Amino acid sequence: MNRFFKTSLLATALALGVGFAATQAFAYDENSPAAINVDAGVILHGYDAVAYQTENRPVKGNSAFSATHEGATYHFASAANRDTFLTDPARYAPAYGGFCAMGAALEKKLDIDPTQFKVVDGRLYLNVNADVFTAWEKDIPTNIKNADQNWPGIANEAPNTL
Repeated sequence: MNRFFKTSLLATALALGVGFAATQAFAYDENSPAAINVDAGVILHGYDAVAYQTENRPVKGNSAFSATHEGATYHFASAANRDTFLTDPARYAPAYGGFCAMGAALEKKLDIDPTQFKVVDGRLYLNVNADVFTAWEKDIPTNIKNADQNWPGIANEAPNTL
């Protein structure tokens, strides 16, 4: 991807992400080098990781049905979804530790809006807001390829250092 285009796209994504952050109550620690995007230890802002794949929609989880995987606590809408998750957590865990897929494609770690998602080949991808999701969706294969290449180098970096 040419550097000018990448810089322009990144500026747009960050600008849109800043606007999103001002209207949402989600926590996001720009100083944390953690490879998972959690708020008080909870990933996906408490949404059910299994429902994204089985119902193709975001469903708010309930802390009464929770499980831990790779240091993150997942909430589920039902005991059945929790049990499904526990049979194969890697299948349901979000890509890029629950950070924005477009952000990872642009070598950034951005928070997510749990309603902006797509399951591609059985893998959950989320984005920071609807506008960024629309941009990501224009070339999903290239964006996934770029994010997959970038993620190992940014996974353990604090977002404010990228």
